[in-house]
Amino acid sequence: MTDQAVRTESQTTPARIPSEVLEKAARRRFTADYKQRILAEADGCTESGQIGALLRREGLYSSHLTKWRTQRDEAVRAALSQSRGRKLLEKHPLAEENARLQRENQRLQARLTQAQTIIEVQKKPFATAGPGATPDQRRDQLMNAAIELSRETGVKSACAALNVNRAQFYRAQAVEQTASVRARPRPPLALSAEEEQRVLDTLNSERFMDRSPYQVYAALLDEEQHLCSIRTLYRVLARHGEVRERRSQLHHPTYTKPELLATAPNQVWSWDITKLKGPAKWTYFYLYVILDIFSRCVVGWMVAHRECTELAKRLIAETCARQGVQEGQLTLHADRGSSMTSKGVEQLLVDLGVTKTHSRPHVSNDNPYSEAQFKTLKYRPNFPAQFGSIEDARTFCGPFFDWYNHDHYHCGIALLTPASVHSGQATEIVLKRNQVLQAAFQRHPERFKGKPPTAQPVPPAAWINPPPNSLSQENLPSPQNDTHDLQ
Repeated sequence: MTDQAVRTESQTTPARIPSEVLEKAARRRFTADYKQRILAEADGCTESGQIGALLRREGLYSSHLTKWRTQRDEAVRAALSQSRGRKLLEKHPLAEENARLQRENQRLQARLTQAQTIIEVQKKPFATAGPGATPDQRRDQLMNAAIELSRETGVKSACAALNVNRAQFYRAQAVEQTASVRARPRPPLALSAEEEQRVLDTLNSERFMDRSPYQVYAALLDEEQHLCSIRTLYRVLARHGEVRERRSQLHHPTYTKPELLATAPNQVWSWDITKLKGPAKWTYFYLYVILDIFSRCVVGWMVAHRECTELAKRLIAETCARQGVQEGQLTLHADRGSSMTSKGVEQLLVDLGVTKTHSRPHVSNDNPYSEAQFKTLKYRPNFPAQFGSIEDARTFCGPFFDWYNHDHYHCGIALLTPASVHSGQATEIVLKRNQVLQAAFQRHPERFKGKPPTAQPVPPAAWINPPPNSLSQENLPSPQNDTHDLQ
């Protein structure tokens, strides 16, 4: 056997199961006759505890009796106060519909005005607070704009329009209100103005100007001097705007969040490498897996002794050839592992005409489909604690990926198998499921409350990091739901 084994999916006819249909939830309702009967029984209760027993028996609260008695009294007063004379003219049959349409028109006009206000605010360049603006200043500017917009459109709409977290919005608003109500009083143990100036002069002296407050504090203690605590030294510097990072530290760039959309198989693949424990401590085998994010189908996998660029290149090349990937068709997404970012893999993808994307550093959510698939693998009941050899690992992974692709009903793709979605059989399967459900409805319509059940439709697309406030997020599967299949 070679150092690795490559396995791709095959097309089979998936099994069919009916999907579960739940009844629509409804609240308890009370008829007029029932209310009248309960009020009559309550009025006839003369001994202590009888009303309480009645309420517990009927599953009611005393507030129900109070409300129903009020309704009864109002009805009696309305009936007794009717004046004699000409009867009111009957309403036109279209008057109620006309009033409803007018209310709907007013509501739509209000929403249109709100949308126009949001669009005008979104056009403003909040990221340009000045050439030397810090991220805190730009964040404050955006938060102030959200506060102003919330006065016209409401907090929820304002935060959604500007992509501001509502918890941060409320915290900023609370800080602003607290600061405007009352200034913090001067602590009774605070340094006097003369003492504070002495501390500032000492810290800024030629001797200590390049030292941190910790170093100054220790040096003065050894000279039998004590000005204040280390924390107070920092407070004095901060009060005068003299606390900044002076060390030559690296400033990491802001990485763009990858936003990938797949509406059909072989458009976006996600691949990753996970470790499988070997027979001894600190020994591992490496499992390479390539996953189609639209169909969740494992299109290629490999178990090897090591993680290296050459093995990754062979896996990607053979999988693209077997799937018939054309130039410019595929996007391959991965994290920032050494094999994923290697020059060899990058050159191979250029030769194949495959676009590559990477997760942001230290952000596992940018590769959710591969992470969820690895969890499904390692949470299987028969997953061993360790493998005795690489042949043992390959023997386990082979049947697992056959089960995963052809027998596993996936929650993220409407309880279809990955192979059926990848091979284009999903629409036919959903149609047959609807026929089964329709037959069940014809036999027992009362069990479905008169509403014909329908099978869950095939998801139209799959996203990695969908853009905020995008209509494309509606009714789309979430990669976080992929782990529900473990239950």
